This record gives sequence, C-alpha cells and structure tokens, in this order.
Amino acid sequence: MSKQPLLEPYHKNLNLKNRVVMAPMTRSRANNEGNIPTDDLQGLYYEQRASAGLIITEGSQVSERAVGYINTPGIYSEAQVEGWKKVTKRVHDKGGKIFIQLWHVGRMSHPDFHNGKLPLAPSAINPNAQSYTPQGFKDTVAPEAMTSEDIKTTIKDFKNAAANAVKAGFDGVEIHSSNGYLFHQFFNKTSNTRKDKYGGSIENRARFFFEVLDAIKQVIPEQKIGARFNPSLNGVFGITMDEETIPTFEYIIKKINDYDLAYIHLSEPFTDVSNIPYAVTDIAKHFRPLYKGTLIINSAFDQEKGNKVIASGEADLVAFGKPYISNPDLVERFENNLELAAWDNNTFYTTGTKGYTDYPKLGKNKMSNQNK
Repeated sequence: MSKQPLLEPYHKNLNLKNRVVMAPMTRSRANNEGNIPTDDLQGLYYEQRASAGLIITEGSQVSERAVGYINTPGIYSEAQVEGWKKVTKRVHDKGGKIFIQLWHVGRMSHPDFHNGKLPLAPSAINPNAQSYTPQGFKDTVAPEAMTSEDIKTTIKDFKNAAANAVKAGFDGVEIHSSNGYLFHQFFNKTSNTRKDKYGGSIENRARFFFEVLDAIKQVIPEQKIGARFNPSLNGVFGITMDEETIPTFEYIIKKINDYDLAYIHLSEPFTDVSNIPYAVTDIAKHFRPLYKGTLIINSAFDQEKGNKVIASGEADLVAFGKPYISNPDLVERFENNLELAAWDNNTFYTTGTKGYTDYPKLGKNKMSNQNK
C-alpha cells in the first residue's frame, strides 16, 4: 500500500508521530550493583530507537521483592531514578516518547534473589518453570502466599515506582499484568486459590490489579497509564487456561473502559491454542469491540500484518519486539520498504554492547540506493 497506516500519526491521549511501538523486552544489561540503567548502555540503546512512535522499556522491578531475572533494571531507588533520567533525556532529545513498564514477577522468581526467602505470589503453587538467576537457569519453587499486608505493601511499591517514573521524566507507565507474572497469577484460577477477597470470583481475582491502578493514578494522570495483558497465554510461565480465563479478561478490559487510560496492550497467543475450546485465537479481533480506548497489539507482527491490523480497525498501534533488537531504524526501514536485519538470539540476555547497541542503521544513501 502506498500510504501505510503504521506511519500515520496518532492523537488520542498519546500524541505519537507514528503507530509503531517498540515492545518491552528484557535485555539483562543492568549488570551493576543496584541494577541501575546507564547512559552509555540503556541510554544509547533507547536513543537509537527513538523514531518509534512510542518506546515501552523493558520490565523494571518496582521493588527488590519484585525481581526474578538477572541484571534487570529497577525503578525503586534514587540511583535508578537518576539513571533513567539520562535515558529519557536522550529519547526526548531525539523527539521520542517513552513509557516504563512496571514489573513484579511474583512466583516467577527464585530464593537466590531474595536472600533465601521464597518469592511472593497469590498462592503457594509452584509454576514448574525456570528462573534466570546469577548462577544460570534454576527450577522455580513453591512461592509464599501473600498476606493482606504483603498485598498492601506491593500496592505501595507500584505507586512509588510510578511516582519515580514521573521524577525520571517518563511520558507514562505500563503496568505489566501479562505473561504469567504477578497480576496474571492473580487473574488465573490455576495459580490463585485464595479464599479471601482476592480469590474465588472473577471480580475478586481482578481486584488487586484495579487497586494498583487506582493507587498509580494518584501520582500520574490516567491518560499516562497503560496496561499489558496476554489473555490466551497457555502452557508458558506456569499459566494454564481454563473456562474462566477469557471471561476474566473480558471483565477486566470492559471495566478499564471506566478509566481514561493511555492504552491497553494485548498479545496474540504465544503458542497454538486452536485445540483449546475456551481459548481465543484472534485476540485483537475479539477484544476490539469490548474496549473503547487505544488498543496496542503485539506478537509476531511484520510490516504487512501491522499495516493490515490497523487498516482493519482491530488495533490502533502495533508493538514490535525482536525486529527492534536488530533494526534500531525500524520506522525508516518501513518508510522505505527495506529488508530487515536479522537478530542474534545468542545476545538477547547477555551483557555489554554486543547484540545491544551495535546493530547498524542504514544511512540515507544506502536507503535511497536500495529504493532504486
């Protein structure tokens, strides 16, 4: 198509120069004491990709208890805030917009991260997965069920992280309520067997998320808050779908209509769920009629599919993950209909610049030559 929907500006709570979103991706480069983002690594990495309409950072833990992966940055300490200030300035100086993803992994962690203490989760149910620890991948353990005080503390942690995000200069925050992490664990009946007001009914299992959302909007406008969900996640990160899974997400997303959020960010299924009778195989198509706000869709989109899903009206913005690892100039490549560079899986979670800030952009001369 001569006019690409992906490259059109977008103005609804967000003022974006295009509809290309850099998806949040863990890259494990905060390998310093305090898990602090730095100017020369994270600053350069995100600056290189500032032509995106919106950048959503890698998941950043809201507290020490929230961590579950090695070398991931946080947003709970003063030093982390100072580090992120350098990142947001570099992106803004290039005319970009950047949200930070607020993260608590829940049971997808390991005692190695918590001085031997068990990870926190809605219920003491082992996800039977693996956590990436300083000693390599280790099997997860049965977590500790959160007390009501733990839940109150975690709500405060998210509120504090959002306030820190404002101090650090972010344009907004995304609540990571997806991919089998803490909020998703509360949503799902196979990981949440609580008998109190946070378990049982769909409304109860969604309660924690909305309490966090209500706390965050006290320190940052609703229009600067996004939330990410993966409704048909199954067999990954310890999550198993059941007959109430999709109705739970339908309830959550309809209820979010009562807010004026920046967006909801949905993922298409990570695995084949076509043989599960109560799964949804086409997430954008299913949830678009239920939500009146801005909808970002993600997972395995390319330029053609991205343009089509926006043209169809099933999504407003498209988030690209792996293509952004190896193509810092993804928008420019889309503009010129150029081939994308391949990514190196071996450097996704390593340290240093290799496979992080060393992917080249195509110069203007090369772009014009390739267009001939």
